[in-house]
Amino acid sequence: MRKLLSLRHWRHVFVRIYRIITAPGVTIADKLLFLVPVLLYWVLPDLLPLLPFDDIAVTMIVAEWFTRRMERKYGSGAG
Repeated sequence: MRKLLSLRHWRHVFVRIYRIITAPGVTIADKLLFLVPVLLYWVLPDLLPLLPFDDIAVTMIVAEWFTRRMERKYGSGAG
């Protein structure tokens, strides 16, 4: 739980996301696996205001899942 509240942890996660998204060895389909759901969720709550989750919370949850999945698939270098 402490790790999830750490700014250092989240900075590291988003640096890893950037490396994965910009890596030439990662397929466009895998990149879209992160980008599409996050971008849709940033737009859809405006259309569906009864969703109880904050945009940034959803982005952080998906970012954590995505980095782990891509690093398992492509290795720590992600590309």
